[in-house]
Amino acid sequence: MIRASFLDMAARCLHLAALLSFFSGALPFPLGPETGKSPTCGYESCHATQPDMLNVHLVPHTHDDVGWLKTVDQYFYGDRNDIQHAGVQYILDSVVDQLLKNPDRRFIYVETAFFYRWWRQQSSSMKQTVKQLVEEGRLEFVNGGWCMSDEATTHYSSVIDQMTLGLRFLNETFGLCGRPRVAWHIDPFGHAREHASMFAQMGYDGFFFGRLDYQDRSLRMATKEQELLWRASESLTPPMADLFTGILPNGYNPPTGFCWDQSCDDPPIRDDPELEDYNVDDVVNRFVAIANSQSMVYKTNHIIMTMGSDFQYENANLWYKNLDKLIRYVNAEQADGGKVNVLYSTPSCYLQELHRANRTWALKTDDFFPYADAPHDFWTGYFTSRPALKRYERISNSNLQTCNQLEVLGGPDSRKGPFGEGDSQTLKEAMAVAQHHDAVSGTEKQHVANDYARRLANGWQRCQVLVSNSLAALSGSTAERIYCDNLNISVCPLTEASKKFSVNVYNPLARPVSYPVRLPVNGSSYEVKDANGKPVDCQVLPVSSSTKEVRRSRGYALRELLFQVEAPPLGFTTSSVSLLKDGPPPASPSPRTPTSIQNKFLRVTFDPDTGLLSGLSNLETKQSIKLTQNFYWYNASDGNNTHSNQPSGAYIFRPNSSTPFIISSSAKTESIQGVVVQEVRQVFSPWVSQVVRLYSDRRELELEWTVGPVPIGDDLGKEVITRFDTSIKTSEYFYTDSNGREMLRRRKDFRPSWTLRQSEPIAGNYYPINSRAFIKDEEDQLTVVTDRSQGGGSIHNGSLEIMLHRRLLYDDVRGVAEPLNETSDIFPEGLVVRGGILLSLQPPPRAADAHRPLAQQVVLQPLLSFTEGELHPDTRLEFSGLQAALPPAVHLLTLTQWDEDSLLLRLEHQFQTGESKVNSEPVTVNLQKMFSTLKLLGVSEMNLSANQWKDEMKRFDWTPQTGEKPLLKEFQERSVWEATLRPMEIRTFLLRVR
Repeated sequence: MIRASFLDMAARCLHLAALLSFFSGALPFPLGPETGKSPTCGYESCHATQPDMLNVHLVPHTHDDVGWLKTVDQYFYGDRNDIQHAGVQYILDSVVDQLLKNPDRRFIYVETAFFYRWWRQQSSSMKQTVKQLVEEGRLEFVNGGWCMSDEATTHYSSVIDQMTLGLRFLNETFGLCGRPRVAWHIDPFGHAREHASMFAQMGYDGFFFGRLDYQDRSLRMATKEQELLWRASESLTPPMADLFTGILPNGYNPPTGFCWDQSCDDPPIRDDPELEDYNVDDVVNRFVAIANSQSMVYKTNHIIMTMGSDFQYENANLWYKNLDKLIRYVNAEQADGGKVNVLYSTPSCYLQELHRANRTWALKTDDFFPYADAPHDFWTGYFTSRPALKRYERISNSNLQTCNQLEVLGGPDSRKGPFGEGDSQTLKEAMAVAQHHDAVSGTEKQHVANDYARRLANGWQRCQVLVSNSLAALSGSTAERIYCDNLNISVCPLTEASKKFSVNVYNPLARPVSYPVRLPVNGSSYEVKDANGKPVDCQVLPVSSSTKEVRRSRGYALRELLFQVEAPPLGFTTSSVSLLKDGPPPASPSPRTPTSIQNKFLRVTFDPDTGLLSGLSNLETKQSIKLTQNFYWYNASDGNNTHSNQPSGAYIFRPNSSTPFIISSSAKTESIQGVVVQEVRQVFSPWVSQVVRLYSDRRELELEWTVGPVPIGDDLGKEVITRFDTSIKTSEYFYTDSNGREMLRRRKDFRPSWTLRQSEPIAGNYYPINSRAFIKDEEDQLTVVTDRSQGGGSIHNGSLEIMLHRRLLYDDVRGVAEPLNETSDIFPEGLVVRGGILLSLQPPPRAADAHRPLAQQVVLQPLLSFTEGELHPDTRLEFSGLQAALPPAVHLLTLTQWDEDSLLLRLEHQFQTGESKVNSEPVTVNLQKMFSTLKLLGVSEMNLSANQWKDEMKRFDWTPQTGEKPLLKEFQERSVWEATLRPMEIRTFLLRVR
């Protein structure tokens, strides 16, 4: 558990400086440990290069997946080598030993989750040795997050958290020399613009990756644009989100013939001239030829070679012995006029040479999705793979943010209270692991997916204790709290059996939220009272047949109780529920399809003959569109195809046909009318059903879908979608979010920065949808808000489709060696998945005002906890941690305890420039007037990842080929306590509090 103090005033601050800073409101403390001597790490540790030669930067590295074919534990210890030979602890042991033998050698390490675990097991003398290697730049950390996150299926808030966790450990352990200068995403399967924006705001000087579309790479090689300047935001003023980006030449592998790990088959360098198999001349000639060929597709006289691969350097002696010889013998050719200079290097040393070259660089403003490595091999299936795990990861993030907030608001009593010792760290680490590019992506083996879920569950159990302690401290009630994690399938033993109970709803958003509470019950009539004792409208309705089928033996409630709560910002409200003896009977469903359902905001129409949606109207704006929705499946390719033998799998989406099969052209329906909600329950087949819900006070329509077990009796894998066909005139454009933040415009069969030769008309038009997507014309915008990351596209004008579930019978030959055919103990015949989609219809100028807060509400959902019987009369039933709600444009992204006396706060402007007439303006927040229970004593601003002071963050500046070199104007604020946020800006503060 990381508990080292980040701020130690007594030992590290002059008394006068502390006093001056205290009164100015600033925190004076430096970051990381201080050492007696001046380190020579980072850019100062780089080997000299030759200006008149081709300099080849050899980068010894290992790529250590934080779970993939084996679990995190199995990879660390080297267990289950029958699956894959890999043991991270031995890699680090071996590398340190070999670095000590030659001061010229270099090594980079990436995944802090593994290094942290290894570090805890080392002796104090070994730790001192490693610190010396780090301070001398011989061992360098790159990227430095807890893992190397996926870029398609991760939400930006979780990416920031996992980067902060890893970088904080490096900062506290190694100080300045532990801070990575370079972001390094060599393995993720496509690259998101928002990731580049975040890396820039975290202070990285550059970014390197290995995978991009084969057509894109071919063009960039021809034009020498494999190194570029990525302008990763349309809202943030350049160069705030500008990031130099380099595409590595061999993915992340060594050049052909130059792999010297125990898993490699290439011959070693045999340099005894008396032996018959002496091969130095051959090695040198082949290497020089490869280097010269590589230099033809890059811009400068510096090239980089990644000398390593997956889990390599377990026997580092093999690599370094041969690399030492390679450098010696190639450089010896310089005496005879050779023009190649080889050196041990790191990505940051290579980057420094590119910066010194003072060139101009191609400018890119779009992203690198979708990724294909061959004409029929689009890596767009993993956008949806393992949809249940994707949802569980999103719920776990919501639980973690609530846990973090309540740890702050409840104070020290949260960690040690009436319910025992709780902690947030376990869930922080589990969530950080889940961001790995073979975790939430769904591209791991089944037993590894189970392990990720187990870690999240264990973390949430530890957080539940903390949450209970905090709510006890804030409410004054020590009554036992129950958490029901299966409410989505109407399972909660307490509410099913109890005649009287209370429900506490905690809202993690910094604005009030109206939230529908849906609880499984067995009674017929109930009375619900809010925190002020006032009766609340409620409704009892029967549990649907599809819910009974999906929950199986986990619960037996006959009915559901519905009511709305008004939850205060960053706070809770408590409602009491009592069973009535003589209340009115619950509503019975009608077997007829209604022609329409409506509230004061929306009207939803249905085709009475088919039971399908037929239209949507916004009654406030007087908009109306035709809207039909249905469910389909694509036949997954088994590889037996005239064009290619590529099957669909965990990574790759490859339908056998461009026309999906309709599951049913009509739905059996029943409808329920009530004061809280109107429902139309649709059954399309034994394995696909949906509930269309319209709540009395909501401006959006809710669709709850249930899919599975996907039938495979016909020996066909299926990729299940829902499709919305509308009267909106889209002209082949649609829009998706990037990691939950900025929206990107997509166009069918088109890439903004290169001419596409489309070979897969469906898979090649799929993009990641992390939280929302929309289609629009001049009059209407239909926004779809999803409850997890999914893949989707607009294949036809006016249409938007989203992939919901995948069940496949073949492996796609990308390494996982297992078909994506999910089952479980509860569903041995195939996994059933349930999810939600929200639909919003608005005029385009107003749409963002609706869909941005809506998406945040889905990501950060209220947490429900329950207590049996009557609460003590002195119990506090309502609480807000804020003095007032934050402005609509401002989102409270992070509130977490940093150490005993300080906390970390991130505030985010959640609108893009020009997106909203009202909310796309700068907003000022007074930090001293934010919190209701915290007294702020000092404030300092940090970079996005909280490992540098903001005013000390200096990055390389780069010039795009356009010639412009923008300079960011500093914004002068009136007071240290006032924070002004401009569109899409996230600001991070370290607050000293009492």
